[in-house]
Amino acid sequence: MTRTYWTLLAVFGLLIGTPTATLRADAESPTVIPFTFVESGHFLVKVKLNGKGPYQLIFDTGAPTMLINNRIARDSGVVTPKTPKPFFAPFGALGEFPIKLLEIGQTEAENIKAMVVDHPTVELFSKVFEPKYGKIDGIVGFPFFARYRMTVDYQAKTLTMVPSGYQPKNLNETIMLKLMGGNRGPNLVAPAGQWGVVVAKASDDSDAGVVVEQVYANSPAAKAGLKVGDRLLTLDGRWTDSVEDCYRAVASLKPGKAVTATVERNGNEQAISITPRSGY
Repeated sequence: MTRTYWTLLAVFGLLIGTPTATLRADAESPTVIPFTFVESGHFLVKVKLNGKGPYQLIFDTGAPTMLINNRIARDSGVVTPKTPKPFFAPFGALGEFPIKLLEIGQTEAENIKAMVVDHPTVELFSKVFEPKYGKIDGIVGFPFFARYRMTVDYQAKTLTMVPSGYQPKNLNETIMLKLMGGNRGPNLVAPAGQWGVVVAKASDDSDAGVVVEQVYANSPAAKAGLKVGDRLLTLDGRWTDSVEDCYRAVASLKPGKAVTATVERNGNEQAISITPRSGY
């Protein structure tokens, strides 16, 4: 028996709108950034976030995003005690937030977006190298280095950064839109709102609807009263006879707008009103 799963969860939460990162006006000339070259072949650089630090991050030219852990995000004010926590947060992920001022050596950039997450790979990297090099708290990636022409001097262990004038697009946002777009089969990310429910359809299940396999605590689905074992028959008037049907049903639904789900529970059909919510 095979099962297909449908999870209406935004990976690392939904993106929030923040300004495009910009270079500081005084960052017109080349700057030299020292780095530590570790045995794995990675560069480590010292950074300040919103004037706090320095913190040590991996400088990774293959990384599509900036990433910082929860500890330095809180310490630097990137997130605050009032920052809402998503109901589903793998690795303690809070989502994507702007760093008002990022400083690496004499190089400065404003409004750099960064993912706030205790990523297990970075945590493992830090555990291995911390005894020799100190704690490692994240990754400097594309949103920063794409703004420069960069020269690496391995002997001097320095990066020379020359502003190129290029303003990179948000790759996370681009990837999310690609995952959410079109009607070519199941999407990987909730199209607009968070629901907090996982449904499945066994290959030999010929009955109408899909079976609710999991309902996340404090999610819109849980608050509406959806339960594990319910059979979801329709959503907003559309049939949900397959996992793909579920994706299509939610494709145009917006956060904050209540919709009616028809479920079968203990042999009886009933209508449940669910209001999906945005990530933040």
